[in-house]
Amino acid sequence: MSDKLSARAITAATFMYASIPAMLLYRSYGSVSMHANIGLMIVSGLFVNGPYSLITTAVSADLGTHSSLKGDSRALATVTAIIDGTGSVGAAIGPLLTGFLSTRGWDEVFMMLVLGAFIAGLLLSPLILTEISERTSKTMPNSRPQNPG
Repeated sequence: MSDKLSARAITAATFMYASIPAMLLYRSYGSVSMHANIGLMIVSGLFVNGPYSLITTAVSADLGTHSSLKGDSRALATVTAIIDGTGSVGAAIGPLLTGFLSTRGWDEVFMMLVLGAFIAGLLLSPLILTEISERTSKTMPNSRPQNPG
């Protein structure tokens, strides 16, 4: 989807924001039946894992072609490791917080997940604005100066 639209940040943020109602629906209706649980878990996982996969693979590949790296494979490896390492830190902290918050109730855990998705979407906002401004500058026709006379 992001390749087709050439809008990776917009796609990732859309998925992150779509994961919020998906997680809330899962919390409310996941216990109705096994089929509802499976279906809502698949939808929630799609919306959460989509941006993660996009960021760790496509963004790393885009960075490899960035002019500031100029073919420096060590710099690319460092940037890729930072991106992957940040995800690993989140994967370590998430279960720790989940264990702590689950003692207060599962609503707290789901609010943590919703808040995390919301913050991730907000952190993508500068990239979204950049993509939108690039698109609008490409689609707007060149305006000629008006004749003042």
